Amino acid sequence: MNKFTFLKVFNSPFKRPKLKWYFGKIAIGTPYFYPRKTVKDPNKPGYLKFVPKKIGFDFVGLGYKTKWDNTDYRFEWGPLWSFVFFKWQIVLSFNVPHPHHYWVCWLTYMNDTNEDLPTEERIKVAREINPEIWISSRGEGKKEEICYWDKVLKEKYL
Repeated sequence: MNKFTFLKVFNSPFKRPKLKWYFGKIAIGTPYFYPRKTVKDPNKPGYLKFVPKKIGFDFVGLGYKTKWDNTDYRFEWGPLWSFVFFKWQIVLSFNVPHPHHYWVCWLTYMNDTNEDLPTEERIKVAREINPEIWISSRGEGKKEEICYWDKVLKEKYL
């Protein structure tokens, strides 16, 4: 069920993901490899090997890890659902603005704040835990400060 927890983002203070469909030849990994399955290797008893999936579903949850502590999230891949039928693939992906920052902010909000608090208070706590403020160089010594919370939250919560 953890593969589906990201769906809570649709009922949250974050901008809603845009659904993107892909229909065509197998071209999208789930997440790193094209859809595949493991089978017994007839040439090596006791060994398994990977073969392309002919028919089947893959439900890929949000991919992330923590680095230095439990609140230091690193985004790895976005969630998607894939269906393969021989050499064809249908994929539903969930596209968000600034995905590396979006999902880090969302994970902080969901995992590191108290659900009993009002939404505005949870956002405040999450911003303190993980400010997501980055400095960008704009040439000739000019620097710009970017707060990604302001880019991923709905207008109502800014």
